[in-house]
Amino acid sequence: MKMQRSATYVRSAWAQAVGITMAVVGSVQHRFGAHGKDRGATAVEYGLLVGLIAVVIIVGVSALGGRLQAIFATLAAQLGG
Repeated sequence: MKMQRSATYVRSAWAQAVGITMAVVGSVQHRFGAHGKDRGATAVEYGLLVGLIAVVIIVGVSALGGRLQAIFATLAAQLGG
């Protein structure tokens, strides 16, 4: 039962990170979508967005890495691998 709770926690943490990322993407698209003359600024903003997504992924993997390793180790043991 503990493994199921950990998997649920991992899913909810990733869902939250994806939700935050999608909110940022939406706000950037809303901010720069209507301005044709801001193409250079839009490219910079998308570059910053890619950097932010990378940071979110790194922080998420760092925070949940031990739990994920334990989950996959338990799963591999149950599957006989």
